[in-house]
This record gives sequence, C-alpha cells and structure tokens, in this order.
Amino acid sequence: MPAVGKRDYYEVLGVGREASDQEIKSAYRRLALQYHPDRNQDPQAEEKFKQASEAYGVLSDSEKRARYDRFGHAGVGNGGGGVEFDPSVFGDFSDILGDLFGVDFGGGRGRRRTHAQRGSDLRYDLELDFEQALRGTESTLQFKREQSCEECHGTGSRHGAEPAVCPQCGGRGQIRHQQGFFTIARTCPGCGGAGRVIRDVCPACRGRGRVERQVKRSITVPAGVDDGTQLRVQGEGEAGANGGPAGDLFIVVHVKPHPFYERQGADLYCAIRVSFPQAALGCEVQVPSPWGVEKVQVPPGTQWGTELPPLKGKGAPKINSRGNGDLHVLVHIEVPSRLTKEQKELMRQLETAMPAENKPCERDSLKNRIHQLLFRVVGK
Repeated sequence: MPAVGKRDYYEVLGVGREASDQEIKSAYRRLALQYHPDRNQDPQAEEKFKQASEAYGVLSDSEKRARYDRFGHAGVGNGGGGVEFDPSVFGDFSDILGDLFGVDFGGGRGRRRTHAQRGSDLRYDLELDFEQALRGTESTLQFKREQSCEECHGTGSRHGAEPAVCPQCGGRGQIRHQQGFFTIARTCPGCGGAGRVIRDVCPACRGRGRVERQVKRSITVPAGVDDGTQLRVQGEGEAGANGGPAGDLFIVVHVKPHPFYERQGADLYCAIRVSFPQAALGCEVQVPSPWGVEKVQVPPGTQWGTELPPLKGKGAPKINSRGNGDLHVLVHIEVPSRLTKEQKELMRQLETAMPAENKPCERDSLKNRIHQLLFRVVGK
C-alpha cells in the first residue's frame, strides 16, 4: 500500500502497472516538459515535477520497480518514507531534458557539453555525357567552401594564440544555479557556451576561425552512375567550428539523355528500324551496343513493337554489385512515306495477294507497355 501522503508511482506518471520501459520514459518526458519550473511558473509545478522525477527514478530501474511492485513504497524507501535516488538513473536525461533545459541532476556532476561543431555539407551538381556515366570518368571539381583559417589555424585568435578562459563561467560554458531539488545550467552569455573568449581577434578571419576559399578537387566517377546518383566525398565539405570535423561533399550526377538508348536501372532499351519485307521474311540486323556492335536475328512475321531476346550483359554496369544489365531491343517497322511508281505497283500486287480483314486489335497489357516504351525511345 502507498505510504501516507504519497501517491502511487504508476498513478503519478499516468501509466498502468504493465507499462513498458519506453511508455514509462515517454510519460515522464511529457510530465517533465509540462511541469519543469523553468517552463511552468505555477507554484505547484515544482512539486509535481519532483513527484514525477521520484516516480521515474524508481520505475525506470528494473530492480527498484520489482521491489515497488511487491512491497510498495516500503520496498524502495530509506526508512523515513522518502526514496533513495540513484543519480545514475538519470544518465539518459540528455535525451529527456538535458538538451532542452541543461538540467544537471545529482548535485552538479553533469557532463560538460562539447561545443565543437561539425562543418556543413556541400552539394555539387555534376553533368555527364551518357557514355561518361556508363563507363566512368575522372572529373575535376571547382567550388567555394569555408575552411580553417591559415593565419590563426582555426582558433580565431591573432597568430593562433589560444583563446582565454571565460571569466564568467570559468571555462565550463555554463552558468549554474540551484533551484529546489535540482540544478539549472544555462549557456554562458559571455562565451556563448564555448568556455573560451578571444582577446585578440585574427584579422584574416575576424575571429571566425574560417575563411571562404576556392578549391579544386579531382574525383573518380564510378562506371554505371545514373541520373540522380549521389556520390559522397567524406571530409570535403566546410570546416567545422571549435575543432569540429569537416562536413562532406555530396555530388549529384546529372546525365544527358542519349539519342538512341533509354535507361531503366542497369538495363538499356533501344529500337531498331526494319522494313516491312524484313519483318515479314525475317532478317539479321546489327545493333550498336555501348560495348560494340551485336548481330540480332529478327524472326519471320515479327510484329511492330516486338521485344527481341535481350542481349545479356550489354547494358549498364551495376554500380552496387558485379556485372552489367541487359540491352533490350524493340522492333520498329518502318512504313515508307514515299514510294516509286514501281514500288506502288508491287504493293498493290501484294495487297491483292494478302487482303486485310481490318479487325480491331485486342489490348494486351504487356504489349501496350512495350509500345509506350517504344514511343518514348524513338521520340514519337
């Protein structure tokens, strides 16, 4: 049973006894944000915050929770009706409150924050020809970025002198004061949380520690990149602040369209024009693949839009695995727009020998898809 004057811990957090650890943590976070005295000026808010913290301190510890479930408050009390708090239970408060309020539980033993900042990432748009993207290439990039100042070596102080310790916070980067049962830590206004102040500013970077420079970098573009592919060059972004690491350079590839090939992933599609007699009688055609000319058989009676057996491994290189995609060849039967007198006479004889029924065509989803692709490839 709960001790006199003490509420049930599950009731305080608003969860059931079967609540998971994550549900208990989420419930405490909600209450802490609601009743934290730094946000809520209601005189009762501090007491509610203490109750929620006390409940969380017990229910977030598996052993204490088991004793509490069995014996109630007596199982976790210190003999005087209170609860023995283990400061280590608040080790994850940076995830709950620390990053929002700078709260230091456990009598001022909170960790010092690091103010080293990672540099910003950069984007570079690289335009390639279809062949360059297919085969890979070497490319030289020119771009501007902020990098560490050569005069002060990134310190922001003249001649690279070390910044002085901030007199307001003593180098901690935080100003702390006691408020009830916990300590509030706020960013030092004198140094902005860095713990150091620059006495003699570097004239080259004006104390920023970074300057903008034009840089030139050579990169290797792997074979098989496609339009929209992103390449990451680690550490080639802007310099970090206060000793932080540099950002990365992201290269976005833009591939110019090819007049003959249409690309879908690692597979390539193309259309080959054949005459009506060739389609009717069958023939052998030469297909220019990116890796050389290939001979392909067009069987007799081939219909317009037919996809011939794919040429295995004649497509684009697979950038994340071995091998190449395939080259798919579609047949485009070319109808002549102009005929000689002799050709017209032969066509009339053929028409007489092969009368057409002119029946409606049934829609076939697969052929319809191939036809749509064919239209896009040949630029209809």
